[in-house]
Amino acid sequence: MATRDEVLDALKKVKFPGLSRDIVAFGFVHDVVVDGGNVSFTIRFQTENPAVGSQISRDAEVAVKKLAGVNNVRVTVDVGPRTAQPLASTHEILEGVKYKIAVASGKGGVGKSTVSTNLSLALRRLGYTVGLLDADIYGPSQQMMLGIEGHPQIDEQDEKIMPMENHGVKTMSLGFITDPDTPVIWRGPMVMKALDQFLTDVKWGELDFMIIDLPPGTGDAQLTLTQKVPLTGAVIVTTPQDVALIDARKGLAMFRKVNVPVLGIIENMSYFVCRHCGEREEIFGHGGGKKTADMLNVPFLGEVPIDPKVVVGGDSGEPIVVLDPTSPAAMAFEELARRVVAQIESGMPGHMHGHDHEHAHTH
Repeated sequence: MATRDEVLDALKKVKFPGLSRDIVAFGFVHDVVVDGGNVSFTIRFQTENPAVGSQISRDAEVAVKKLAGVNNVRVTVDVGPRTAQPLASTHEILEGVKYKIAVASGKGGVGKSTVSTNLSLALRRLGYTVGLLDADIYGPSQQMMLGIEGHPQIDEQDEKIMPMENHGVKTMSLGFITDPDTPVIWRGPMVMKALDQFLTDVKWGELDFMIIDLPPGTGDAQLTLTQKVPLTGAVIVTTPQDVALIDARKGLAMFRKVNVPVLGIIENMSYFVCRHCGEREEIFGHGGGKKTADMLNVPFLGEVPIDPKVVVGGDSGEPIVVLDPTSPAAMAFEELARRVVAQIESGMPGHMHGHDHEHAHTH
C-alpha cells in the first residue's frame, strides 16, 4: 500500500507546464488521502487557462497510478481565476492602480531596468500618474536610476511604507532598504515575503499605471508575481541578437501559460546613431525583435537605439527621458509609452477614456 509521502514524491515529478518547478514545490497540492488502494488529492492554483488544469490533472493521475498498490486515483482540480485569490488580503493588492504592467526579459543584460524606468517616466510625461515597483530582488537598480537617496518613511497612522519619489514617479525598491555594497543572498521564501510587503504594505495610492520591473528569466519570483498580481499585461525586452530572442520566447511562453496578455516586444540596444555623421549603424544585426514579434504573433513596440547618454543618465539618476527628452532614445521610449497605452486601449475599449489629460490619449 502506498504512503502519503510516496504520493507526494510521485507528484514532485509533475511540473507546472513550461516551468522547471513541480506542483508540490509550488504548494499547489492539498488534502492528500490514501485509503487502501484509493488515493485522492486536490490541486489548487490560479489561472484563467483551463487547459493547464486538465494537463496537470492528467500528469498527476499518471504519476500516482505508477505507485505499487494504487488502484484508483481521484484528482480534484480547483482552478480559480487569477484575480480571485484565496488570501484575504489579496483583493486589496494594488487596488488603487488601474493598469499593472510587468516588464520582463528572458535573461539579464538586455537593459530591462532601463526600459522600466524610462517607460515609467515617459508615461508620466504623457500625463499619467505612475508608480514603479522594482521587483528585481537580486539586482535592484531603481534607486540609482531615479537618483533617490535615503530610506522610505513609515506613515504613523496606518503603519504603511511611503513610496519614495523622484521625477514625478513613486517607487519602491529593495535597494532602498539594503546596503548597496552587500550582495543580496536570499532564499525564495524571503524574496516572496519582501515582494508581498511591496504589494500590500506600501501606500501606493491612486495611480493610472504601475510598472513592475521583474527579475530577469522565468523562475519562481516571476511566476509567483503573476499569480498574485492581476496584471494588465507584460512587455518583453530583448536585444537584436538571436540568443536574446530565444530567451524572449521563454518569457512569452511563461506569460501565456498564466494568461497574462503580452502587450508586445521592445528591442533595446537596437542600433547606434553615429554622433559625428548621424548614420545609423546596425551593430548587432537588424530586425530580430520585429521578426520574433511577428513569429510569435505579438505586437512589436519599437526599437530603442544605443546611446551613451542612456548609461550616463542611468548612473547619475537622470534617465534619458529626463536628461535629453529630444534624443532618439528618449523619443523611442515615449513612442513605447504611447504604444503600450494604445495596446491597452485597443484591448479594453472605453477603459481609459474620460482621462483628465487630453494629451494622454493616443490613437
